Amino acid sequence: MIGIAVIGYGYWGPNLARNFAETEGAAMMMVCDADPRRLALAQKRFPALLCATDFEEALRNPDIAAVAIATPVHTHYELTKRAIKAGKHVLVEKPLTSRVDHAEELVMLAERHGVVLMVDHVFVYSPPVLKMKELVAQGRLGKLFFIDSVRINLGLFQHDVNVVWDLAPHDLSIVDFLVDRLPVSLSAYGGTHADHDIEDVAYLNLDYGDGLIANFHVNWLSPVKVRQMIVGGSERGLIYNDLHVDEKIKVYDRGIDVGSDPNQRSRAQISYRSGDVWSPNLSTREPLSRMAEDFITCIKEGQKPVTNGESGLRVVKILDAAQRSIKSRSGRVNI
Repeated sequence: MIGIAVIGYGYWGPNLARNFAETEGAAMMMVCDADPRRLALAQKRFPALLCATDFEEALRNPDIAAVAIATPVHTHYELTKRAIKAGKHVLVEKPLTSRVDHAEELVMLAERHGVVLMVDHVFVYSPPVLKMKELVAQGRLGKLFFIDSVRINLGLFQHDVNVVWDLAPHDLSIVDFLVDRLPVSLSAYGGTHADHDIEDVAYLNLDYGDGLIANFHVNWLSPVKVRQMIVGGSERGLIYNDLHVDEKIKVYDRGIDVGSDPNQRSRAQISYRSGDVWSPNLSTREPLSRMAEDFITCIKEGQKPVTNGESGLRVVKILDAAQRSIKSRSGRVNI
């Protein structure tokens, strides 16, 4: 059994504790939180659980092999670094860190100490995203042309990060999973309305090279909640709507066919294709459950998880470049 301690029992910590308590091969042993009231809630939910206000208690406990860190972004680097140096495997909430050099250091440290470093990009483990990856890997969409992503809602305002660092990691991690490479360059624009120091609306444009461009809209001010991603390819396109109960993915056999003779291409050489629309059957398993299982399996077998430290680093590099672009008034940034 892999002993687990959850660090931070605020918004996300209870979900981590519940899933590790239900994961085969894991032993949910401890919760650490600076607020005794949060610890009381954890103790009520898990009566046999060890509770501590001091993170060091988890690091000193020889029965705890791994920690799951669900604390504010600005604490990720220091807590993760201390855990790795103590020989603990680490699952850390997204994003990995708030600085590229810190993320690079953590990836290097995890490799040096022989521990698993995993980032909680939970959407990568969701059935719709796994199906998207399968369709892309099988070539069902053809060559990818564009990705348009919208993740908008009213609130929840953060005080330590802007809307890009808060919401964009979800969709950036999904696209990273689909294409498995960094973009070549990006430009970003953000607006501040509630707090002049923190952007609450932002638009990102990423160039992945080879004809693939991706656009992301993140927003805390929208009167409606939208969670949608459109992926367009040379053969088919799909729409991923995370708010749809029954048909989260729809695949469209629609697009264009271009004449093969490059010297005769014109409007007349382009024909439109309109075929079937279908929605694949998807598992209803909770993504966090699948992620917790992957974390435990990788610890036992010495493997790297899907959302490993390197993938977390790539997302941080994009976030950092987007922040620099916003501050330079949407100047193009090479990555």
